[in-house]
Amino acid sequence: MSTIAFIGLGNMGGPMALNLLRAGHALRVYDLAPATLQAAKAAGAMTAASPAEAVAGAEVVISMLPASRHVETLYLGNADGGGLIAAIAPDTLLIDCSTIAPAASRKVGDAATARGLLFIDAPVSGGTAGAAAGTLSFMVGGPAAALERARPLLEKMGTNIFHAGAVGAGQVAKIANNMLLAIHMAGTAEALALGVANGLDPKVLSNIMAKSSGRNWSLEVYNPWPGVQDGVPASRGYSGGFGSALMLKDLGLAVEAAVAAGSAIPLGELARNLYQLHCQGAASEDFSSILKLYRSVL
Repeated sequence: MSTIAFIGLGNMGGPMALNLLRAGHALRVYDLAPATLQAAKAAGAMTAASPAEAVAGAEVVISMLPASRHVETLYLGNADGGGLIAAIAPDTLLIDCSTIAPAASRKVGDAATARGLLFIDAPVSGGTAGAAAGTLSFMVGGPAAALERARPLLEKMGTNIFHAGAVGAGQVAKIANNMLLAIHMAGTAEALALGVANGLDPKVLSNIMAKSSGRNWSLEVYNPWPGVQDGVPASRGYSGGFGSALMLKDLGLAVEAAVAAGSAIPLGELARNLYQLHCQGAASEDFSSILKLYRSVL
């Protein structure tokens, strides 16, 4: 079994690390939140006081961080130095599961290659439920050989592993996927609000649309209307799940990627504007809480 350093134990990283522990791997973990570290320790992980301590002697480093700047600082350091790439032993495998700008992944990947390290970007889809169940989808960018070395670990955390292309390609796939997710979540919320405003029961309408041409993942698996579906954030006050602020961040990445490629994303830009407005009062709530924008005018 591999000795793994796992950095970033948030809503997604924590359950992913737990699945690796259950598979018998030795984990040394680091996170800024002491309570999160204690929970990981109770589950059998070794805790580290710093990222550098976490990666010492590790064969594999996995990171799950909020944004590009966190990943770049972790691996490349800042004006004061301290990047992990300069300290990690050659031939170590680096797996970054964060959702960040493709250019940031390429920057880290180039630095890793120059040091004789293997690097893949492997952002995920499937939400917190998928992270807990070990059913995530991984969208991987990087050399095929690095992916094959990572595959046995990824298979303990997910059921679908896609090789999108070179380093950064995984991020492009994830950004495109999340843009579509935001669009159909906002559309689903809008359609449900329209039906309810005209006297329909949201559960009845959801059942009708789920068997009709409007069916989609947000409607069937992650319904945004409270009480329609058990076990989703909408039915627990929009707590947990994937925060609206993180969705807004991902939509910003989509806009940046579109500008860089000269690609038109009018619906993506509209979704970004809706989430920017929504985040003024609900940034920490699950992204399905976009429904509140529509309910507020009923």
